[in-house]
Amino acid sequence: MQDVTNNRTFKLIRAVGEVVRRHRKAHCKTMYGLSAEIAMSKSTWREVEIGACKDIKLTTLWKIAEGLEISAGDLLNEVSQDLGEDFSLTDLN
Repeated sequence: MQDVTNNRTFKLIRAVGEVVRRHRKAHCKTMYGLSAEIAMSKSTWREVEIGACKDIKLTTLWKIAEGLEISAGDLLNEVSQDLGEDFSLTDLN
């Protein structure tokens, strides 16, 4: 059960990173430039974008969304769409 949850969490974090990367590239900015604009460490932005973090704080996600000039809700909706309707972190579905 723990392996399934870990795999789902990994998939979620990777999806967040892919959405963040798409938006950053659409703005024609570097991850280092955007991280500096929102006063976030370059390593934190990089870890989110490449899916190397274990988990993402809501405050971090919010700051990234603001840096990308989208709402946190829109960012999460896009992640949700990428993952598909069947994605869940629990077995309750």
